Formats: sequence, C-alpha cells, structure tokens
Amino acid sequence: MPWIDKKDPDIDGFVRSFPKAPHLPYDLAEKLKSWRNDGFVILENVISQELLDAYLADVQELIERHKEFDISIRIDRPEYQRHPVMKIKEVPREIIEGQYIKIMDFHNASVAGKKLMLHNAIVSFLQAVFQEKVVAMQSLTFLYGSQQETHQDFPYVVPQVPSHLAAAWIALEDVRPGSGELHYYVGSHKIRKFNWGNGIFFNGESTKNPTDFGRYLVAECERMGLEKKTLLINKGDVLIWHAALAHGGEPILDGELTRKSYVCHYSSAQGYYRHRHDLVNEPVRHSYNNADVFADPNLPQYENSFKRGEAVEESAPTVPAGQKNAL
Repeated sequence: MPWIDKKDPDIDGFVRSFPKAPHLPYDLAEKLKSWRNDGFVILENVISQELLDAYLADVQELIERHKEFDISIRIDRPEYQRHPVMKIKEVPREIIEGQYIKIMDFHNASVAGKKLMLHNAIVSFLQAVFQEKVVAMQSLTFLYGSQQETHQDFPYVVPQVPSHLAAAWIALEDVRPGSGELHYYVGSHKIRKFNWGNGIFFNGESTKNPTDFGRYLVAECERMGLEKKTLLINKGDVLIWHAALAHGGEPILDGELTRKSYVCHYSSAQGYYRHRHDLVNEPVRHSYNNADVFADPNLPQYENSFKRGEAVEESAPTVPAGQKNAL
C-alpha cells in the first residue's frame, strides 16, 4: 500500500524531504492532503497549449487515415455489444467521430501522447504518492463524454501490485456544461469495497455485474453523505484521482458539445514491470521526466510514428493567478 494510504502519514515531513517539491507549479503538501482526504487533486494550467494541440492534431490525423491502422478502439453502442473492441480501420468514420467511443493506447503511436502522459507536473505528483518511479500503463482518448456508470478503476485495471494504481484526466478543451461532464464523489476512495461475488476484482468468475457495482457505489456514497461534483475545468488542467475514487460520466445534454479528453492510468516500477500484452519479456521502455511507458509489443510498426510532439516543449507558460481565466 502506498505510504499516503496508511494511517497518519507525515505529509509535511515528506514534502520537506522531496527534492522536486520547491520546483513544482503547485503546493505539493496541499495537493497531497487533498489526495489523502478527498481522493483527487486538480492541477490548473500545467500543460502547454502547444502540446495539447499537437496531440489533438495527431488524433485528427488518425481519424482521417483510420483505414491504414490496426490501432484499437472500444465502441460502447448496442450494435457493437458482441464485439466492442475493434481495429479502427474496420470502423466507419462516422462511428469513430461519434459518441461512446474510446481510442485505446494511442500514446504508443503518438510522441505528443507520450509527452502528455508523462508530463512532469503529473509524474512528479505520482512519484510523491508511490515514492517510486512512475510507469504509465494505458490511455484512452475521448471526443465526447463517456456517459459511463459510476465506477472505481481498481476492479478493472489491475497492475502487478493492485494498490499501486492512479489515473489522470487531461482536458484537451474547455469542459462545458451539458457535454457529459465527469462526475465524482469526494472522499469515496475510503468507502467499503464492493464484493463481486468472488472478491473485489471483476473477472470472468464474478457473479455481479457493472450495473450492480454502480448502484452499490452511488448508494454507499449517498449513505455516507459524500458530495457529488461535476468536473468543469479548462484546456491544460488535469484531474488526478485515486484508483478507488467513485466517478463516472454525466449524460450528454447537448449533442453538439464535444468533451475532448485524455485519460491515462499509472502504476509504479514495482507495481507494473511487464507490459500487459507480454508478461514474460522485458519491455521496451520510453522515458520522460524519469518515468516510463512501455512500447506495445503487438504493434511495433506504429511506435512513435506520429511525430508532431518531438519539437514541442511540455511546459505551460507561467500565468499570474488573476489572469488564468483570460486564457
């Protein structure tokens, strides 16, 4: 279990000894206390517009040239229920650009995606949480709100050390009301774990389903009086959340509104030391900011083939607090 999840962690003492703390664009002690109490933190204006735009351009190019790629997408529409994960080249463009779509692990092909995923502001915070080298596990790219039921991540995304798991939600555009905003319950990372009928992880032997899970989480959060919030943040802001934070996607009320976002899951060097597609061989590693992401052993032909991000700096400009809303 990470130190911060244990009883009475000395956050102020840790921050005094953490070399990166004085150089971060946020108060690390304040953020760690929010993580401990609330199960999430929001980092404002930490990612440059240029890097975000480079990634968005890569995504647009992927869509326009989709018939050339074996990259996977997940389609959560009724007509794709039997085979929700498909190669993007097999899916019509109008489906790819519609709702209920997740582009899976595009960071493998996109240099900008890797730089976003392993941005210094994100990995520095997670290094403090894990007290280890950070390893990115996977990514999902959304054009619209997910409209997912309330859930927690840890039953579905399971690293080799299950407690070493966290996620980041990167806003690729300003989030507008009615776009299917992300919702979350403050402090819900501390509620009692759901029993799937065979333990706390979801697998082929579970006797309960994700709808049962969602109903339990909502009922338990309401029973404890936990506040439900929706996420309205701006392009370049980042939400980082605990693997046990209950969250989901609100219904899309305005079908004209996109909600472009980039979700990444993380573990530690101890928690994730083999690629999930090859649990035997040493992975090929790409490193930024002293954090790693593994090359996809199944699709080496696409690795770093979208190169826009190579010439882009990751840092966001320094903006006085009173001017942030003008961006």
